[in-house]
Amino acid sequence: MNLTNKDILETALRQSAIDAGCNKDDFLCDNNIIVISENNNCARKYLELPFECHMISYGNNIVASVSENCRGIVSDYINSFKTEHCFETPNMHVDRLEEKGLRICFMAEYFLPDLNCLKISDCPYETRLLDKNDFSQLYTEQWSNALCEKRKELDILGVGAYDGNKLVGLAGCSADCESMWQIGIDVLPEYRRQGIASALTSRLAIETLKRDKVPFYCAAWSNIKSVRNALRSGFRPSWVEMTAKSIDFVECLNSENNNRNQENKV
Repeated sequence: MNLTNKDILETALRQSAIDAGCNKDDFLCDNNIIVISENNNCARKYLELPFECHMISYGNNIVASVSENCRGIVSDYINSFKTEHCFETPNMHVDRLEEKGLRICFMAEYFLPDLNCLKISDCPYETRLLDKNDFSQLYTEQWSNALCEKRKELDILGVGAYDGNKLVGLAGCSADCESMWQIGIDVLPEYRRQGIASALTSRLAIETLKRDKVPFYCAAWSNIKSVRNALRSGFRPSWVEMTAKSIDFVECLNSENNNRNQENKV
């Protein structure tokens, strides 16, 4: 593990610059930056480029990667409020986006490991290191945060917790881009609150760093359980993103989520 905290941050900045189509130092400026989004094969695999409206902040300013169609609206918006207020209500209800057929859709906070805090923690169950050959039977709803069925080819490494032969917790990481792997975690409901999630997350982060890749972790602001796990596992908040998508896309996503919730109630 030869990377330093500075190296880890620099890696994330470089990747964000690839995703947004800007320079990595743009995220460290005091002023906001607007760039026109373009396709890039080196961007994180799950991103759909080019963006109509995508905003990123590492805390200093906002870099907005947009279509020419949205440049004026987004520029007015990000220069009307403080950086942190652009990522929260009521400010983010940008009525003018609706004129362009867009709505705010995705909002997330991203975490990077702090090497001063990252360490392997005890797990009350046996843990096993897994690779993609072990995942074929695990693409089910209960492991849907750790693994992604839509992008199976990216799931590359995992750590499982076992009660005998029963898998009770799984942390998996996907090779979302060349330099960074994203970690997701699932624990069966009856096995939660025993430290399994943080034990698996921290070990997988260390295993990822051993392979000279930077692990990162994503959570919604409102997902308190996930944020707490990130912090317990040695991760710290690093940047935030907010993305607008077409109104049709948002309504379709809401419909799919509603149908899934109704199915789970049956």
